Amino acid sequence: QVQVVESGGGLVQPGGSLRLSCVASGSIFSVYAMGWYRQAPGKERELVAAIANDFSTRYAESVKGRFTISRDNAKNTVYLQMNSVQHEDTAVYYCRVGLAGTATWGQGTQVTVSS
Repeated sequence: QVQVVESGGGLVQPGGSLRLSCVASGSIFSVYAMGWYRQAPGKERELVAAIANDFSTRYAESVKGRFTISRDNAKNTVYLQMNSVQHEDTAVYYCRVGLAGTATWGQGTQVTVSS
């Protein structure tokens, strides 16, 4: 089985920065795209950023210019650098790791933006 664990969430002030990490471990044969999703209270889970195996990226319009996704294939790790955070960024952030024919989700990490 593959396990996905996020870390780095917490309380941050508006305009501040936070870096999330997601590590995949276990029976990993090949990792394709990896991504970060988030779900705020009362809202649907949405894609925040994704990065493919060739390191190409895509972002939600709401985070473009503020967030940066990156990956370290040797460590099976994906990161989300969050800069200039806003109240609207408050959510549980989930990591998704794409595998051959399936995907594995992390348990989520809470990010709260508050002054």
